[in-house]
Amino acid sequence: MLADYHIHTSFSDDSTYPMKDCIDRAISLGFDEICFTEHIDHGCTTSFCCNCDEYLKAFNMYKQEYQNLITLKFGIEFGVQAHHKNYFLNIFEKYPFDFALLSFHQIEDKELWNQDFQNGKTQEEYNRIYFEEMYKTVQVFDGFSVLAHMDLMRRYDKFGEYPFEKIKDQVEEILKLIINKGKGIEVNTSSFRYKLNDLTPSRDILRLYKLLGGEIITIGSDSHNASQLGAKIPEVQEELKLLGYKYFTTFDKMQPVFNKL
Repeated sequence: MLADYHIHTSFSDDSTYPMKDCIDRAISLGFDEICFTEHIDHGCTTSFCCNCDEYLKAFNMYKQEYQNLITLKFGIEFGVQAHHKNYFLNIFEKYPFDFALLSFHQIEDKELWNQDFQNGKTQEEYNRIYFEEMYKTVQVFDGFSVLAHMDLMRRYDKFGEYPFEKIKDQVEEILKLIINKGKGIEVNTSSFRYKLNDLTPSRDILRLYKLLGGEIITIGSDSHNASQLGAKIPEVQEELKLLGYKYFTTFDKMQPVFNKL
């Protein structure tokens, strides 16, 4: 089975990809199921805020039109910070999401991608604070299915790879919390296009998650255009098998569905 569980279309501010074109492309690539995960970030200098009413209207139209060709799921990507949790909970409770990603695009209301958050801090400081904020948010926010691109900081770390051993204790506590809450993690295949030297999250994190008893794991391309849609998902399925995983996860009405690798 092929499923892409991290997709952005023109309903996200950083994409111009029409939803219909995305669906047609997924069908042509042989995908059985795709989940749209449009952006909603809050409390940052650049806010990616999807119009959920228009998004849901379009989704329902295409879900009916394509019902015999591909399974479509209604998802969201929340870029949460703990102090904005109520904003996101209100949205989560208002709409019939099948799936929700929890992401950390901003810390201290500052963007990661443009170095606003990292500037003025050492590599140790911004990595530590990044995972502290993640733990704090997961403690107080339940409106999500899986934690997206857990070590996203690697994508934007201008000093290069930060040793896993220096973040292992923090990562382990977050993973234990995720597992206890019945949540999961995502493997994000954008690591290939960003030319990172490991998966996202890293194989170290994926091994630790499995060792701790983690089972809920989705795979998503984080696509914003046709060339990125579905990229490297079969390869990541094979990587997961090599790491000892037996299943990957899709979702329906916020409930995990386990699919054999």
